[in-house]
Amino acid sequence: MPSGQDRGSQARGEAARARRSGGAEAALEPLISSALAPLGVELDSLDVVRAGSRRVVKVVVDAEDGIGLDEVASASRAVSAALDAADAEPQDGGETGALFGGPYTLEVTSPGVDRPLTRPRHWRRARRRLVSARLVAGGELTGRVGACDEEGVTLLVDRTLRRLAYSEVERATVEIEFRPPAEEDLRLLADDEAGHDRQAAGVEQDAHAEGVRSNTEEKSQ
Repeated sequence: MPSGQDRGSQARGEAARARRSGGAEAALEPLISSALAPLGVELDSLDVVRAGSRRVVKVVVDAEDGIGLDEVASASRAVSAALDAADAEPQDGGETGALFGGPYTLEVTSPGVDRPLTRPRHWRRARRRLVSARLVAGGELTGRVGACDEEGVTLLVDRTLRRLAYSEVERATVEIEFRPPAEEDLRLLADDEAGHDRQAAGVEQDAHAEGVRSNTEEKSQ
């Protein structure tokens, strides 16, 4: 297994190659992700924009259980160190400072409450939260997030559980709430999540049993 230093060097090499082929975001993603990994923090989004003679690198970070100010500060220091190290490395021709082609400003933040839910992990982190979803087929739903997996999510809409595939959702965002959710809503979601977990465990056990059976049949032949 490569060490942290080896992973950093590899990521810097990938960044340099990606930059030569074009695309600042593509160049920086492996470098920044590598810097964040030891912190248990994920790169949620990355945007590089020009502001006058400078580049502004906007990094949004998140973690499985949410992220606080201290974690954002640690992530900012780690990303800054990684970018500075990459920018100081000699590029083709021996010059340094070629990562951005000039000065840059780094901004590291956590996701805002209005961040669209576009990936399964966004939905997982929004469990029990109230969301507003605009559907591909038309119309909108407002419901509380329950069980979710890689394919879709269960929403509690007016005390009724509704399963949605992510492909059915055009856009979804978390709603700001000023009152705690009703206990009955939380109970319904907890029961549904428990059933979803049992079903997922059953599927995993069936797959394991099928694998064992296949291996046994192969050995007997």
